[in-house]
Amino acid sequence: MSTVALVALARPTFDLTCAQANFDSARALLLELGAQVVGPAELVMTPEDVAAVTIPPADLHILFMASFSDASPAVELLGKVKGPILGWSMREPGSVGERLKLNSMCGVNLAAHALMNVGQSIRHIHGNADEPDVQSAIKAALAGQLPTAHTPDIVTGEFAIDAEVDKAFAWLKGKKIGAVGDAPNGFTPCVFDGPQLQKLFGLDVRQITIDDAFGRISEVSEDARELAYAGAVAAQPSLSSVNVIEAKKVYGVEVALDNWRAEESLDAIAIRCWPEFPTDLGACICSSLGRLSDRGTVTTCERDVLGAVTMMVCESLGSDENYLVDIVDLDASQNLVRLWHCGSAATKLAADPKNATQSTHCNRKLGVAGNFPLKTGPVTLFRIDRDVDPSNRTGLRMVVSRGESIPAPNHFQGNTATVVTQPDAAALVNGIVTGGYPHHLVISWIDVRPGIRQMAKKLGIPLTEW
Repeated sequence: MSTVALVALARPTFDLTCAQANFDSARALLLELGAQVVGPAELVMTPEDVAAVTIPPADLHILFMASFSDASPAVELLGKVKGPILGWSMREPGSVGERLKLNSMCGVNLAAHALMNVGQSIRHIHGNADEPDVQSAIKAALAGQLPTAHTPDIVTGEFAIDAEVDKAFAWLKGKKIGAVGDAPNGFTPCVFDGPQLQKLFGLDVRQITIDDAFGRISEVSEDARELAYAGAVAAQPSLSSVNVIEAKKVYGVEVALDNWRAEESLDAIAIRCWPEFPTDLGACICSSLGRLSDRGTVTTCERDVLGAVTMMVCESLGSDENYLVDIVDLDASQNLVRLWHCGSAATKLAADPKNATQSTHCNRKLGVAGNFPLKTGPVTLFRIDRDVDPSNRTGLRMVVSRGESIPAPNHFQGNTATVVTQPDAAALVNGIVTGGYPHHLVISWIDVRPGIRQMAKKLGIPLTEW
């Protein structure tokens, strides 16, 4: 009989009823297959929950992502056990147009990156406990046969000419990124090395604290807030249905960030958008980031500076507006993934910009976040990431792939792109997760791969292309 340490992570802002039901089903399946299940019997959600957990010796360790969670519990509880860890993510329930109830796949993706950073490795299965393929995979894992870390075939293509990439480097040199606050706890992809970015790309990162940002916001005049709010309503009349007090807070943030941008000549802003903004300010600032993006400032949430760098590299190589997304859903039968974030896309990226509606944040139920599908067409998926390989002197790595964003309703509240991937979708997701790549990818509607290939070659940065 195999002993399985089952650790189920969740976060209260997601659908805990569904998360608990999935956890119960997973535990029942393991018992049905003859496993001895050890580990916490309840969902692990708080630091106190983590502190109370003891992981007994086990033959197999399963990280069950009942809903999204930051990666710190996974690292604390499973970072030093005998691996590989089996990461198990759930399918998204609910009807089209509802909120993202679990965001389980993104949670596994984030945990895999953090576990890789501490020397751990992960394998991945995706699907619910009642699915035959999942049951077969779990049965094999209990017998010591973990899923493989399979990836799509490596591909390559033409390289941009030197002059084009030299022009991109010249465009990047001297550009400034404003970073607000620290990376959220457990968000290892959002950690960055300023001198490294200066050396490789000529980028300058200017940092302020959350307290500094809140101080700037408090200095915005009532007239400026009113004017910004009126401009936002005129541009997107759907905003008039959102709580006015919350909305005016959000557009006060827009004014404060725009003033900072002008003072520092910033080209991008990466901001720690939670938990302080919803908990202390009483608003979600997604829409303010989208409006800044519409006016040409690169913006990223979760203080993802390397995400901003990735977006700026795309722009330097000819991309127009782009967006930072999570992989949140997989439909292997249709070879597609759904890429999503909670509502900070520029309206010019909407499938129908005239109907790029504004609403409340899908989980926090506070204003203001965009709620519209992203535009269609061929897309590039790209990410620059830190590399833990000590032999890589640049300290960075890159991953890139292609697909087609197809016409589809906004599958999840916020901003969704439904993308048929060029490589096998299931293999792409597995490669991202087991490779420990970031949960944030950049989606661009321009094919910038030739420039990426040449830039990686010139800088000596390893590039994985699927």
